[in-house]
Amino acid sequence: MNTTSPAEVADDPWADVVGQDAAVAVLRGASGPQAVHAWLFLGPHGSGKRAAARAFAGDLLAHELEAVGDPAGAARARSLARAEQHPDLVVVERVGASISAEQADEIVRRASRSATEGRRKVLVLDEFHLIAPNVGPKLLKTIEEPPEGTFFVVLADELPPELVTVASRCVRVDFHPLTDAVVTGRLEAEGIDPARAAEAASFAGGDLDRARLLATDERLALRLAAWRGLPRRLDGTGATAAAAVDELRATIDDAEAPLRVRHEAEVAELAERVERYGQRGSGAGDLDKRQKRETRRFRTDELRMGLSALAAAYRDELVVAADPAPSLAAVAAIHEAAENLVRNPNEELLLLALALRLPSLS
Repeated sequence: MNTTSPAEVADDPWADVVGQDAAVAVLRGASGPQAVHAWLFLGPHGSGKRAAARAFAGDLLAHELEAVGDPAGAARARSLARAEQHPDLVVVERVGASISAEQADEIVRRASRSATEGRRKVLVLDEFHLIAPNVGPKLLKTIEEPPEGTFFVVLADELPPELVTVASRCVRVDFHPLTDAVVTGRLEAEGIDPARAAEAASFAGGDLDRARLLATDERLALRLAAWRGLPRRLDGTGATAAAAVDELRATIDDAEAPLRVRHEAEVAELAERVERYGQRGSGAGDLDKRQKRETRRFRTDELRMGLSALAAAYRDELVVAADPAPSLAAVAAIHEAAENLVRNPNEELLLLALALRLPSLS
């Protein structure tokens, strides 16, 4: 169980990487003069890959400053990289459903440019398991033989065929799913009540960031109860289904409050860093895009959690039902809706269509 103190977390970017001791052991100290130029961090969403990429990028960018005896400059480099605001750290995130050929061309162009502040720059390529077919070859030569001082860190949840050739040019570092115990321990170390930490971890699916949000959510129990209670509200009419869906979506809106607070704090922190370090460009546009992606992911996670609670209500009914067929059909419909979330559907239409298919348990 992780027992890292808040003070240690504040001082050490690697403390952001929880429950991945083997990966951290590989990466710590790998940023020296003979650093490998291409890395693949492979593991599920929420396992700490991006936090590790930030910490590793900070070490890479700080190395030459430490080599010339500039500890203050090295600390600044790590701080800015930790916030993804260093001018020589480029984080590439997909624009559409996949990493496109146009984005690949832009990556090649950005890799060819000189570093802004030193001799090194780092390109973090996020969600590259979503690379489009035939795009990998566009990047192969650049990743295999990048300009001097250029480093690639490729992040992927899995290794699809489109990524295999690129992966073969990288040092692979595996990130394993976080267990509930690890997430609970970290939340407790951050001052969260043990019972609340355990509850948040149980609904976070191994995602520490989501667990942090849930741990500060005073209305989690009410939200779960609303989903579980949906089958007893339905009466087969569209009006009732629409009203119930509106209420469920309102609970998701309400649940976004902690995330909105965190986003507001990030905007304030960005302004403070700009003033303190005088960095080029504010990064406000990139921050806004990232926050919008986080909001979309949060709502998807909320829907998955709610659908899981809804399915549990019908499974409970199976124990006492004289005819299990309606509940079995309901569980199948819920699973289908959950699978459809990967297509980023309109959540109102998705939920309304599902509610109209579900049998009432009243």
